[in-house]
Amino acid sequence: MEIDTGDTAWILTATALVLMMTPALAFFYGGMVRKKNILSTLNLSVITMGLISIQWVVVGYTLAFGSDIGGIVGGLDYLGLTGVGAVPNADYAPTIPHLAFAAYQMMFAIITPALITGAFVERVRFKGFLVFTLLWATLVYDPVAHWVWGMGGILRSMGALDFAGGAVVHITAGFSALAFARVIGTRKGYGKVSIEPSNIPYTILGAGLLWMGWFGFNGGSALGANGLAVNAVVTTNTAAAASGLVWMFLSWRDNKPSVLGIVTGMVVGLVAITPAAGFVTPMAAIVIGGVAAPISYYAIKFRQKSSLDESLDVWACHGMGGLWGALATGLFATKTVNEAGADGLFYGNPNQFIIQAVSVVIVVIFSMLVTYGLATVINKTIGLRVNHNEEEVGLDISEHGERAYT
Repeated sequence: MEIDTGDTAWILTATALVLMMTPALAFFYGGMVRKKNILSTLNLSVITMGLISIQWVVVGYTLAFGSDIGGIVGGLDYLGLTGVGAVPNADYAPTIPHLAFAAYQMMFAIITPALITGAFVERVRFKGFLVFTLLWATLVYDPVAHWVWGMGGILRSMGALDFAGGAVVHITAGFSALAFARVIGTRKGYGKVSIEPSNIPYTILGAGLLWMGWFGFNGGSALGANGLAVNAVVTTNTAAAASGLVWMFLSWRDNKPSVLGIVTGMVVGLVAITPAAGFVTPMAAIVIGGVAAPISYYAIKFRQKSSLDESLDVWACHGMGGLWGALATGLFATKTVNEAGADGLFYGNPNQFIIQAVSVVIVVIFSMLVTYGLATVINKTIGLRVNHNEEEVGLDISEHGERAYT
């Protein structure tokens, strides 16, 4: 095995792009909360960069990519990144240093729990959040990453396709957000007082940086500077564009073309193409992105009519968008794009769609059950949410002693 400098340079670049997505997410979410909670919301993403970086080095990487134990989790052979250095790992990325692969995967591990924070902004106790995030990464993200991407993982062995994290990232985060929101309850005054975004330009900035970072997220998942990376970049861009346009028309039909809606639609398109980016054609990406928009749009409408305060619609956008993307991979995947993949239903292989559907059900159920259990235990011990007075004054002051604006 020889290190390819071009592949290595691209993966290091992609690593930086994916890391940038977490502060981009902070702005995307931060703009949608009230002024008194902007710093708190930004910090939920920012501190996750620090917390999960350490967790990944110490134990996360080995649980996800260590020697297989029963198809469920990786062993402890890479504990503390022992043995993970400049020599490539033939099983995962034979042309780049093993450490580069581990660093790239770290960025996925960081952004996934950060995505969940949109479910409980404006009312979560910082201490409880830290404990939950550390445990969730260890008990949900790392095992599911092993199932899908690890050698010997149960879903990988079954033949499930997930190019860049439809199930590993978006389904786990989206459906975990749903479970967490059930435990923490609604914000004070929810449904009775107006709760409006305080800084939509922040959200637009975040969305634009997310779109840019997603080229590293999906393009980097080719693990080389090659034609597959190019295909992933083009399908990623195409799906985002299609979804944003369809969302624009949906909101226009209901009222006026919402700017917040348009950028939300763009992100939903990025979510939906994530599992499929390296398996489908650009024309399929138009369909995947275009269909993702109404799925998430009406999921938000459904959630708004319920009593559930899943604040920033992580479930509707990431959970449902990722679910559709995983299923769509089973429809549109073709070996003409990626010989290492499989043909989907529309290319004569209905079995691939069944495999995708089974993998989705497994990940949804596991994510929700473990998250609900974790959140319930933490809530009953150290507490998950601030008290009413702290919530009223805002988490910027009550949790961090600072104001975003003087």
